[in-house]
Amino acid sequence: MKEKLRVGILTSGGDCQALNAAMRGVVLALYEKNKNTEIIGIENGYEGLINGNCRSLAKDDFENILALGGTILGSSRMPFKHINEPDENGIEKVPAMIKNYKKMGLDCLVVLGGNGSQKTANLLSENGLNIVSLPKTIDNDVAETDLTFGYASALEVAAETIENIKTTAASHSRIFIVEIMGHKTGHLTLNAGIAGGADVILIPEMPFDIMSIAEKIKRNELSGKRYSIVAVAEGAKTKQDALLSKKEYKAKMGSLSVSFHLASQLRMMCGKDVRVSIPGHVQRGGTPCPQDRILASRLGAAAAECILQEKFGVMVALINDKIVPVELNKVAGFTKYVDTEADVIKQAKALGICFGE
Repeated sequence: MKEKLRVGILTSGGDCQALNAAMRGVVLALYEKNKNTEIIGIENGYEGLINGNCRSLAKDDFENILALGGTILGSSRMPFKHINEPDENGIEKVPAMIKNYKKMGLDCLVVLGGNGSQKTANLLSENGLNIVSLPKTIDNDVAETDLTFGYASALEVAAETIENIKTTAASHSRIFIVEIMGHKTGHLTLNAGIAGGADVILIPEMPFDIMSIAEKIKRNELSGKRYSIVAVAEGAKTKQDALLSKKEYKAKMGSLSVSFHLASQLRMMCGKDVRVSIPGHVQRGGTPCPQDRILASRLGAAAAECILQEKFGVMVALINDKIVPVELNKVAGFTKYVDTEADVIKQAKALGICFGE
């Protein structure tokens, strides 16, 4: 272990709950083992590393942020597919990040991010930088970890939204479509739908047939249920649309999301009032729930241990309730999709939930 440690930290991609809790975990655990630690906070994600925007932070800066939402360092999106292209100022991104890492005199860079951020973290690791990463995203779709921090808090918000909309739906005998975040994967929508008691759950991994949904709604009416709730992931598609190219699909949808197209069709097919509710970024904001604070703290402490042991090129992950380091090259470029044959799907169907098949 080095006598003096200089560790950089950045938060990349979309914000989520418990980013601050995770950083706190890293810092407190480092200081516990090495009082001679200096933390360099890199502002606004990889953008800050490219431009050299950073500031020195003391242990006290992290003491009271366990339950604070957002990120005290700021964040930005840096699409991996453009990482080897110059930025708007003509700066070569990867060489600039490597140069500034060395200029800052870092012994390690800690990256908190989702799928795209993990790919960039792995790229920097392959270029010789000492990297330790932590998995964050409300989508829970980072590979090689059972859970990402941010997911449990977003799940609470999404499930509560579905549950709360029921009173209005029942009062007015309406169909309500609740659009949940998730472009590529449906972990959040699936579990929020089950927890909120949705009648229909639509996720990207299971293209749907609108006729099947309409039939479910009609069965609800015949059984005496005055309303229906449809939980739909923003990336869900009909079976026909799933066959289109990205360009074709975008041209077909225009500026409207899948929820509004679905609402228009169900209105005609079912002869009922259909409304759309989109909680949007509320799912990513606010105070992290206790489960997220615990997970983020555990991941942070484990990341600090990796740094102290000079075990780099890894992401700390939760696997079978143990926090373990996973090689970044096993994470980068991979996505954890919903297993459509999983028990949770079978049990949801046993409850009468329709997946539009």
